[in-house]
Amino acid sequence: MNIKEIQNLIKFVAKSGATEVKLEMNDVKITIRTGEGRGKGETTIIQQLPTMAAPQVVAQLPVDATPVSADATSNEDEDSKYITVKSPIIGTFYRKSSPDLPSFVEVGDTIKDGDVVCIIEAMKLFNEIESEVSGKIVKVLVDDASPVEFDQPLFLVDPS
Repeated sequence: MNIKEIQNLIKFVAKSGATEVKLEMNDVKITIRTGEGRGKGETTIIQQLPTMAAPQVVAQLPVDATPVSADATSNEDEDSKYITVKSPIIGTFYRKSSPDLPSFVEVGDTIKDGDVVCIIEAMKLFNEIESEVSGKIVKVLVDDASPVEFDQPLFLVDPS
């Protein structure tokens, strides 16, 4: 199973609303927990197994009713004209490739489709995150060296 398949599995689990999914195939065992019952966060555990196991998927659907405050809706209206660049994976967010180098992007920078905007470290792999939109960076929503979740907003981009 390659990293792209694992990322797609994480996306699927996050969208399904399941709190935990376990997948065992050949010599790989994957457990994805969204942590909705215990607080925020997603955990992905990938483990090499010494023996072959039959594929097994366990999923539970949570009951979740989260109230939305009036302040949150006013911020959403204000930010609705912007496009959000979101994290495609969970990991640690870095704005620059090395502590002594400048950030990939700053507020006010113009980016185009395919430009690297940050790096997310996941399982000791540094993944360059490329923009899927063109525009001007309006806001950086995550602090450098902070953990991020799948689909967490990272940047706001003004497409005009």
